Amino acid sequence: MSVLCLIASPADPALDYALVNKVHAEIGGEVNWLTQRIAVEFVKPQLATATEAAASLVAGKPIDVALVPLANRRKRLLIADMDSTMIEQECIDELADAVGIKAEVAAITARAMNGELDFAQALRTRVALLKGLARSRIEEIRRERITFAPGGRTLVQTMKTHGAFTSLVSGGFTFFADYIGKRIGFDEAMANILEFDGDALTGTVADPILGREAKLSRLMTLAAFHDIPLAETLAVGDGANDLDMIKAAGMGVALHAKPVVAAQAQFKIDHGDLTALLYLQGYADEDFVR
Repeated sequence: MSVLCLIASPADPALDYALVNKVHAEIGGEVNWLTQRIAVEFVKPQLATATEAAASLVAGKPIDVALVPLANRRKRLLIADMDSTMIEQECIDELADAVGIKAEVAAITARAMNGELDFAQALRTRVALLKGLARSRIEEIRRERITFAPGGRTLVQTMKTHGAFTSLVSGGFTFFADYIGKRIGFDEAMANILEFDGDALTGTVADPILGREAKLSRLMTLAAFHDIPLAETLAVGDGANDLDMIKAAGMGVALHAKPVVAAQAQFKIDHGDLTALLYLQGYADEDFVR
C-alpha cells in the first residue's frame, strides 16, 4: 500500500483545491491535506498509474510528485549532505572567491558533483589552489557568505523530536560542517579536514578523503549501531558523491540535484524545500518543530 504526495515550495504555494480535486477524480484514494496549498497526500490511490497521471495533471506547475510506501514511512535515521543541500552554497567555491578564482574552482566542483571527475582528486586540486588563505578570512566567509537552506532546521528538529538520529556527512570541510551542524541541530557532523600552517591554509586536506564511499559507510555504520533497518533510514543530497547513500537508504532523496543523481534516486524534490522530506514521511504542519 502506498500514498501519493503532491508537494509545493512554501515560497510558492501552488497547490489549490481545484487542482487537488482534479487529481483526486483521476487517481482516487483518501485526500489528506498536510499543509494548505503546500502539501497534500492521497492515501491508497486506486489507479495503478497514479504517479504518471498526477504528474501529467500538475505538469508545468512547481509541484513535486512522489509515491511513498506506507510501510516504515517515518524514518529513524537521517543522513544528509551539506553543500547545496543543508546550505545554499558550495563552501569551496566561496573560499575560491576570496582568492579571485571562483569561476575556475566552481567549474571543477560542478563536474565533480555531476560524477565527471574523481571526487578525491578534484578536491585535492581545488584545495591546492587555496594555499595561503588566512583562517580569519575563512571564518569571515563562514559567518557572512553561508546561508542555511530553507526548511533544514525544521527537518532536523522534527525528526529528532520523533526519535530519529541525525548525521551531517559532508565531502566539504569540518571547518564549516561542525559549525553548521551545531546550529541546525544535527547529532553529529563529519567532513574533510583542511590543514593549516599557523593561520594559513597549506593547500592540502588530511587523508582519508571523505567522499562517496565514506558517506555510504556512515549510513551503514549508524544503522547497525542504532539497530535501525535500512528501510527506516533517509538520505538526502544533490551530488554524485551522495548517490550511493541515496540508493542504499530506505528513502533516498535527490534534492534540487544534479541530473545524474536525480535520474537514479528513488525520490527527487525539484521544487520543495527541505520540509518536503517531512511531508514524504507523512508529517503535517502541526507536527513540525521549528
